[in-house]
Amino acid sequence: MEVYIVIPICVLVLAFFFAGLRMDKEYQRGVIFRLGRLKSCKGPGLYWIIPFFDRRVRVDLRVSIINIDSQEVVTRDSVTVKINAILYYKITRPERVVVIAHDYEQAIVQIAVTTLKNVIGQHTLEEILSDRKAINRAMKANVDVVAGDLGLMVKSIEMKDIDIPVAMQKAMAKEAQAMRERRARIIKADGEYQASLKLKAAAEEIESNPIALELRRIQMVTEVSSDQNTRTLVMPSDFVEIAKTISNGIESGILGSGVGGKIHSKKIQENAQSVPKDPSQTKTEGKKNHTAKV
Repeated sequence: MEVYIVIPICVLVLAFFFAGLRMDKEYQRGVIFRLGRLKSCKGPGLYWIIPFFDRRVRVDLRVSIINIDSQEVVTRDSVTVKINAILYYKITRPERVVVIAHDYEQAIVQIAVTTLKNVIGQHTLEEILSDRKAINRAMKANVDVVAGDLGLMVKSIEMKDIDIPVAMQKAMAKEAQAMRERRARIIKADGEYQASLKLKAAAEEIESNPIALELRRIQMVTEVSSDQNTRTLVMPSDFVEIAKTISNGIESGILGSGVGGKIHSKKIQENAQSVPKDPSQTKTEGKKNHTAKV
């Protein structure tokens, strides 16, 4: 008789025990309410609650991602743009999330949308396009203040796409083109200025050493003569005379190198001036002089 009483009692005790077993994963927590009042937060792993008296609300602690739909915002310089963003957040205090917020996900989305409009309205279009990181940090700081009271932590909030009106896009394209042309003209003018400085230095060097100009002319002739096409060069008379003197000096073996070469070249010029003319020309000049005397 006692056996028939003990066995049902044991079965009821075991059923009561197993009915209170709960298990949460590593990224989950269980918020326990006993008779409607907040008792504790348990997990992860296996734990036991009182059946029929305790109720568990499971909360996920992993990072959640929310896509904020495109919002029409007016910037500080009165330009209407459409911006969408993405929000990363996680639950840090499960008890506050369950007790305070009825729908914490909808709450964090509305906070993010409001903050997005407020922050974008304080910046110009140029600042939004050029300094997106600073704007993202400002939005995160503002959203994190309100989300902290709900037991949430905002990991980051990032602007994804910025839709600009077509007329504004054309105006920005013209401005960018004008800036590129301005930069190109400045670079070209700077190059011409540097080239003028180099030419000025070269002119001063040639003025102090005139033979350098003649050497440059010889180099120019060499460069032109290397071309296969037939060309006609018109050279100054002094250059032709110097070239003849140099060639005569090379043939006669008088022309040397360095300073001695310069001295020999001067001697060659003096010798060229002192060479007597042809005998026929001398006789003709003598006759002309005799006629003049008579």
